[in-house]
Amino acid sequence: MCLIAWNWAPASNTPLLLLANRDEFYARPAAPVHWWPGNTILAGKDLQAGGTWLGISRSGRLAALTNYRGPDPLRADSPSRGALVADFLENDTASGPFLHLLADQTKDYNPFNLLVFDGTTLMGLQSRAAQGGRVMEMAPGVGAVSNADFHTPWPKLTRLRTRLQMQLNQGDLGSEDLLALLHDRSTAQASELPHTGIALELERLLSATFIASPGYGTRACSVVRLHQTHAEFTEQSYDFNGLLDQQHQQFHSRDPYPQIAP
Repeated sequence: MCLIAWNWAPASNTPLLLLANRDEFYARPAAPVHWWPGNTILAGKDLQAGGTWLGISRSGRLAALTNYRGPDPLRADSPSRGALVADFLENDTASGPFLHLLADQTKDYNPFNLLVFDGTTLMGLQSRAAQGGRVMEMAPGVGAVSNADFHTPWPKLTRLRTRLQMQLNQGDLGSEDLLALLHDRSTAQASELPHTGIALELERLLSATFIASPGYGTRACSVVRLHQTHAEFTEQSYDFNGLLDQQHQQFHSRDPYPQIAP
C-alpha cells in the first residue's frame, strides 16, 4: 500500500472513512479482497508472502500498511510487513499496546508505516531502522500517509488529502466519487518532488496518485467505511491493461456470514 487518506470522525455515524491505493509490481501474485478462512477478516492477500496491505475484521478493527521509500536496499531476510496487518486484525489487543510492543521490534523489519483502528482509537506506527518505532495517536479530521512519515506533504499526499476534504465539505461521498479521487494520474513538477535517493524520472512517475508503468503500478483502489452499525469495503483491482474487477462488500458484526452487495 503506497497512499492512504482518511477522515477520522469518532462522534459521527461513520467514525472512519479510508481511501487507499496499493502500488506493486504486476508480477507479484495477489488475491483481491475476500473473506479469509474463518470468515472474520476481509482483506486482499499477497500470495507471495501471505500477508495483506489493508483489511478489516468482523469485530470492527482495521489495519493498513505502507512501505517507507529510501535509498537503502531492502533486506531479503526480514519478516513480512504485510503479516503485521493480519496480526492486528486477528488480535483483540487495543491499538496502543499493540503498537508499543511492535515498536520494540521494528529493527527486525524493513521500514514501514502501520495505521490501526481498534474500534475506538486510530493510531499509527512509523518505523525506520535509524530511528526506531514512533507510535502516535491520530487527531480527528483528515490525515494521510504515503511512503514517508505520517502527514509528510509529498505532492500526491497533499493533493489527495485536499480533495478528500473538499468532498467531505460538499457531501459527495458516494463510492464512485471517492474512487475517482484515487484515479488521478497527474504527476508533480520537478521542483515539488521529494528527494528519496531514486532517479528523477522514477520519482516523477511515483508522484501520481494512480501509477501506471510497464512493470509496476496501482494494483488496487479501495474505499472503506466503518459505520457505527456496519462496515463497507469497495475495491477495484487493476493490472497493466486496466480495470480487472470491482466489488463492494458490507456486513454487520452480528451477521454470521457477509452480505455481498451487487
